Amino acid sequence: MDNRVNITFLGASQTVTGSKFLIETSEKNILIDCGMFQGLKALRELNWQNLPVNTETIDVVLLTHGHLDHVGYLPRLLKQGFSGNIIGTAPTLAIAEIILLDSAKIHEEEALKANKEHYTKHKPALPFYTVKDAEKTIRHFEVGVPDKWVMLSEHISYRFQFNGHIIGATFIELDINGKRFVFSGDVGRRNDYLLDNPKKPEWADFLFLESTYGNTLHPDEDVEAILSHLIIDTIHKQGNLIIPSFAVERLQTIMYILWQLFQRNKIPNIPIIIDSPMGNNVLDVFRSFPKWHKLSVQEYDAMCNHVTIIQSYQDTWKTIDDKRPKIIIAGSGMVTGGRVLTYLQQFIDNPLTTVLLVGYQAEGTRGRLLQDGAYEIRFFGKYYPVKATIKSLESLSAHADQADLLNWIDSIKNIPEQVFLVHGEPTVLDAFRVKIEKTCQWHVKVPKLNETITVMV
Repeated sequence: MDNRVNITFLGASQTVTGSKFLIETSEKNILIDCGMFQGLKALRELNWQNLPVNTETIDVVLLTHGHLDHVGYLPRLLKQGFSGNIIGTAPTLAIAEIILLDSAKIHEEEALKANKEHYTKHKPALPFYTVKDAEKTIRHFEVGVPDKWVMLSEHISYRFQFNGHIIGATFIELDINGKRFVFSGDVGRRNDYLLDNPKKPEWADFLFLESTYGNTLHPDEDVEAILSHLIIDTIHKQGNLIIPSFAVERLQTIMYILWQLFQRNKIPNIPIIIDSPMGNNVLDVFRSFPKWHKLSVQEYDAMCNHVTIIQSYQDTWKTIDDKRPKIIIAGSGMVTGGRVLTYLQQFIDNPLTTVLLVGYQAEGTRGRLLQDGAYEIRFFGKYYPVKATIKSLESLSAHADQADLLNWIDSIKNIPEQVFLVHGEPTVLDAFRVKIEKTCQWHVKVPKLNETITVMV
């Protein structure tokens, strides 16, 4: 084969979201992940642009995991001419299906609402993609087997390896003409409530390493004590504790912790409302793939029975009208959409409300604005004063911090020819680059968005 490999960084480059890495060889063209940009408006607007490459020549997409910023661009890829297979582990594809269908439905509903209420400059506002687009995309899914090398062509093979983070998540190893390309995806944390520790790569000629928390150590917080205090305070105030939550993993983790706290008499039997249709579907994935998490069937059932899972928007309003103190867990985790917006629209201006942010809040999201102390917040074209108490619990993040990331790469036996830092904000990437260079004496590069780098294999 031709010894040149072109790598184009189509996303998650000097930003956290929009993961897309195109690997072009003389035998196959491979896209690793195909995610949406989230956060800043300038990034979100990139989603509407066609990729600056010939998408018809991409042969296959390999997915590290099912989060929106890793799979959410897939329907647009098909619209631009991609016609190949989309391969991931069985739980990853199950999660991706849920997320794409839910995302498409939200896109359709938001376009309809924007047109009806005239809070858009677009005439008319169009959905980013439709449910039909998502369904068409799902027909291209092909289940990949973990821990097994699979040939793509004469000189190219790939392997999925368990990576924690969320159910089904893996890092991807590509062997191209004997050279190992390792794509970390999102690395999970050690000692997770629900998932086993991530496996670790043992060889990497070219390493693509996520850096979301590359300059940070997660605080050594007593999660259970903090949650117990907030819940008891909510009961005393006769208010609401609203937890915006990612539907995948974070929701299930919070459910598990709350159930454990009640089991150990650390909190009273306060109503816990789960209002996340997508999160409910993800619970079914946990039931379907028990080997991918730690919960027994008995623990899973007891955890689900401890909460009230609601489905309809009518039940959302019944929950809002319910005057009892309660815990409301609803998507989305960065407050970018979903049913949590309806709750916050009603309760954000009430001093008896506490909002608990429990995951990474990307720059430009409502979650980041709340975390940074915004005095007002905009929902559905209107501003609302923030009088609720805003709290953050960073130690519940599903992302590895700097120590976890350094631990994840410490089993690599060789010195990589090049390390590419991705999935990070610029100051974080630069700090992590310096840390790796000083700690490992490796060559580290921070690629720019849409930059193409040629390496030899």
